[in-house]
Amino acid sequence: MSTAVVGPEGVLRLEAGAWRCALGKGGIRRYKREGDGATPVGLLPLRRVLYRADRVAAPRCRVAVEPIAPTDGWCDDPAHADYNQQVRLPHPARHELLWREDALYDIIGVLGWNDAPVERGRGSAIFLHLARPDLAPTEGCIALPEPALRAVLGAGLSAIQVMDG
Repeated sequence: MSTAVVGPEGVLRLEAGAWRCALGKGGIRRYKREGDGATPVGLLPLRRVLYRADRVAAPRCRVAVEPIAPTDGWCDDPAHADYNQQVRLPHPARHELLWREDALYDIIGVLGWNDAPVERGRGSAIFLHLARPDLAPTEGCIALPEPALRAVLGAGLSAIQVMDG
């Protein structure tokens, strides 16, 4: 298993190669807060991979791979007990839809940020997911074009070290 490194220049580096990636519109921050649009500095382990089986084939990787459904979401409400966890919809608290109209979440690497333990307001739903064609900034996630994402996962990605300089 391999750890990738990414910094503010927007290049994800792994033994298998280097790929341009999109990062959070709020930049890279050591002190991540919910809603700041920043990608957090730190070691982000790859916990598991989710994918839209109706649109794409399951990616090859060394972690658990699970299909998502239209009833899957992710709680981003710091006041709720399910904060920063996958939830089933409908859900009473504020949440993100994992089953999106666009393709960004057709493959989602769930990254270990603020999950062991969860701290209210420290940020949620930090994923490795598909990028927009122009590599536009994300809401705090790391995004790659599909061929690059599949290559990184297939190379045995275990974590991403986000550096701030």
